[in-house]
Amino acid sequence: MVKEIIDTFNRPLRDLRISLIDRCNFRCPYCMPSEKYHHAYEFLDKSKWLSFEEIHRLARIFVSLGVTKLRLTGGEPLLRPDLDLLIRQLADIPGVDDLALTTNGSMLKLWAQRLKAAGLGRLTVSLDTLDETIFHQMSGEKGSVKEVLEGIRAAEVAGFDAIKINAVIQRGVNDHTILDLVKHFRTTPHSVRFIEYMDVGNQNHWAKAQVVPSSEIISVINAEFPLEQIQTTQGGDTSEMYRFKDGKGEVGFISSVTKAFCGTCNRLRLSADGKMYTCLFAAHGTDLGKHLRGGASDEFLAHLIRVVWMKREDRYSEIRSELAHNSHASPKVEMYQIGG
Repeated sequence: MVKEIIDTFNRPLRDLRISLIDRCNFRCPYCMPSEKYHHAYEFLDKSKWLSFEEIHRLARIFVSLGVTKLRLTGGEPLLRPDLDLLIRQLADIPGVDDLALTTNGSMLKLWAQRLKAAGLGRLTVSLDTLDETIFHQMSGEKGSVKEVLEGIRAAEVAGFDAIKINAVIQRGVNDHTILDLVKHFRTTPHSVRFIEYMDVGNQNHWAKAQVVPSSEIISVINAEFPLEQIQTTQGGDTSEMYRFKDGKGEVGFISSVTKAFCGTCNRLRLSADGKMYTCLFAAHGTDLGKHLRGGASDEFLAHLIRVVWMKREDRYSEIRSELAHNSHASPKVEMYQIGG
């Protein structure tokens, strides 16, 4: 039986998000704006990426410490060659109850069958709008709505029957297209999750005025399609879930800005080069990759992870307003390095 480890706020370690690559084929302004991440930008040398064997080894150690959920992220994880080989390895780890992947969906049509055959359990697809013009604006003129929808259909054919559709909502950008997403997906097994625009990383020039509160989005949807709540963020969930009263589907809301859920956060993040971060908004990580490649034993790595987690006191979203006035705060890790 795994002995539970808890942090300073009594939060257990349950969820590991593994970034496989620090590259993406989109240039979303809120994550990887093209003016910085241009063709000459120097990403990590591929030799710095953790190998599949190294990821598998660390995943086994994390599971031995209480992790039950693994989520593969990026950058864009489908850019990592032979990804299905890693999924097969991770799916075989005893104790992994949930193996998921988050993608922008642009290459999902090519990958869906291989992902399912390898043992991937769930998919999350990022899709901020169904309007092609706004989509291009929000993706940095990359990809298309058509490609993403074709990828979702391919995933359905492959056997993924309950896909999560993540939509980041920005005031004055895509907030007027909320109902389009609801109408498209509400009679399907899939659920749209509307995400409040967050101050992740250092590149998006975030301002609170750009945030559309979940309460406002709920009101918009409820006026057209009456809702009732069925799930809160207790137990480590990031989204509050509602169902349509007519029984035709569900919709979720991730309210990190207006209704922070730090108190139940059980997530830890691993960058493509093996740095471990205890918060999406962290400034510094712990370099497991260095120790891994330096010959450290499983016991040493497990001890290091345990010590870091037990000292964890992150609650950025709960104290965001206080930190906003701290001119000495260190730059946060970029989201493309550790996933969303």
